[in-house]
Amino acid sequence: MELVRFDMQALQSQDIAGVEYQQGALFGYEVREYLLEKWGRRCAYCDAQDVPLQIEHVLAKARGGSNRVSNLTLGCGPCNLKKGGRDVRGFVKDKARLARILARAKTPLRDAAAVNATRWVLLNALRTTDLNVEIGSGGRTKWNRTRLGLPKTHALDAACVGTVHAIFGWQRPTLELKCSGRGSYQRTRLTAYGFPRGYLTRQKRIHGFQTGDRVRATVLTGKKAGTHVGRVAVRAKGNFNIQTPQGVVQGIAHRHCTMMQRADGYAYATVPLKRGKDQGPAQQQGAYRASCCPSPA
Repeated sequence: MELVRFDMQALQSQDIAGVEYQQGALFGYEVREYLLEKWGRRCAYCDAQDVPLQIEHVLAKARGGSNRVSNLTLGCGPCNLKKGGRDVRGFVKDKARLARILARAKTPLRDAAAVNATRWVLLNALRTTDLNVEIGSGGRTKWNRTRLGLPKTHALDAACVGTVHAIFGWQRPTLELKCSGRGSYQRTRLTAYGFPRGYLTRQKRIHGFQTGDRVRATVLTGKKAGTHVGRVAVRAKGNFNIQTPQGVVQGIAHRHCTMMQRADGYAYATVPLKRGKDQGPAQQQGAYRASCCPSPA
């Protein structure tokens, strides 16, 4: 279980894990995760998002600034290069932005502290199940994922929590569950301006099927010939729409459908592992590197 997004206490006190933790590779990931949350994952000087961000000193080290977390912020490459060793008060001309940077730099991340406290409650609940529970921080999770050369997905993040030496066989699809609800009491669909655009039927089930059921439709002839498996959306006339991984297949007669699973309030989908732009040869050698580079104690 990922107990904390980042180890807030270990960022400040060397007595917690020793100087090896404070100056090691893992510490850099804890600091970066903290700063990303604190500064909203954007450049403090130009508000740039979705670009590589660098750790920046509010008071430059050349002017006596320290590496304390309260003296660190995030900046994009151009802003970091342009600022250089200048004082932030001379670099930022906008007084409102300057005041915001100086105030936020010394403000603790209260929201993260509240979330961390909530995770402790969840941990205590899991321990009552007598299951083997291992904990770790978000910084360690990211450190493990980067060290193993794995792409960024929710499933692989979960596999990288805690002490991880190697992960094999991760190149496979993931079952994704999403809470979709069991329906709505509203029987009239409205446009953006509040005018009716459609009406729902009185009864929830049509020919034994209801919206949200997983069905298998076998069509022998016609343009839609084939086997279609997915979530069904019923229609009063008996011609259903089926949401498949390849898209929506419309107008499938109810007589072609076979029930696989009744609607239980969740939507199920198999998500293939996509090769992202940050996924290169290093990802393919991740398991090998993992066996050669054990996790820190």
